[in-house]
Amino acid sequence: MQGSKIARRSLLGTAGIGMLAAPAVLSGRVQAQENKTLVINRVTPPDIHQFKVGGFKLLVIKDGARPSDKPGETFGTNQKPETVGTLLDQNFLPKDQFVNSFSPVLIDTGSDVILFDTGLGEAARAQGGGRLIEGLAAAGYMPDDISIVVITHMHGDHIGGLMENGKPSFTKARYIAGQTEYDFWTDGARAGTPAEGNQKAVLANVKPLAEKMTFLKDGGEVVSGITAMLAPGHTPGHLIFNVESQNKRLLVTADTANHYVLSLQRPEWEVRFDMDKAQAAATRKKVFDMVATDRIAFLGYHMPFPAVGYAEKQETGYRFVPKTYQFEI
Repeated sequence: MQGSKIARRSLLGTAGIGMLAAPAVLSGRVQAQENKTLVINRVTPPDIHQFKVGGFKLLVIKDGARPSDKPGETFGTNQKPETVGTLLDQNFLPKDQFVNSFSPVLIDTGSDVILFDTGLGEAARAQGGGRLIEGLAAAGYMPDDISIVVITHMHGDHIGGLMENGKPSFTKARYIAGQTEYDFWTDGARAGTPAEGNQKAVLANVKPLAEKMTFLKDGGEVVSGITAMLAPGHTPGHLIFNVESQNKRLLVTADTANHYVLSLQRPEWEVRFDMDKAQAAATRKKVFDMVATDRIAFLGYHMPFPAVGYAEKQETGYRFVPKTYQFEI
């Protein structure tokens, strides 16, 4: 390349350059300087994971991760912090810290490209989150390829990516959400309550899309093979989704369990983010009893990436068994 130099210290490897080929990833990262030196900034590609469930293609994207202190203030809030720390230590985890990750999933049925939840969005990018669009691009999907966006529930880490610069991120999509969930968050009664902050996010990100939204109840169908199941407690209208294709099955459990140890091994422990803590615990037991008994694979939004695995019934709860090669043979 005559008249140009490539800065070797910032040259990406072949895989990195492949990632940059997608327009959504390319933007703002390659700059031609006045001296015609091409500078390619170092970029760590987002974590993605692809597999199949029958004839459906699935793509899991790690939208971000957030480390926090004092696990006992979030999980097992009805337990002593020492009890929470002991269980973490028994599972080779630090007693005083935990990591919360966020994993939206895309299901390509061949007829529809369906995105379940949208991550943290642009507000989280300064902290390394909001990487959904990059992850989609890394697998060859652009925002306009999404035909359906499904919202499992309306907490900020699930609806943050619906809008980009005040405009819909997925301009060709229609939207699906739970009727109970939408009615709760858009009700003026939320003003002046602890739910008011999240309601503002719903009014900004979800309500403008209501005209393109289909509202489901328990048993409602997204498309053939994907059915909603009401799993309340975390929020009033929290939905999970049964996915079936060619005699293969997976359950998208969203936030039914928010930690692979603290929520699964001790499903009765209260979680700060659960709005109705007793109902959320009962739902956890019901859902994961089904997952364990029927040996169903599940995808949990906050499980360790790639967020897919199984639940083995134990005396006090369930053991998370991560996916390995089950879907590859």
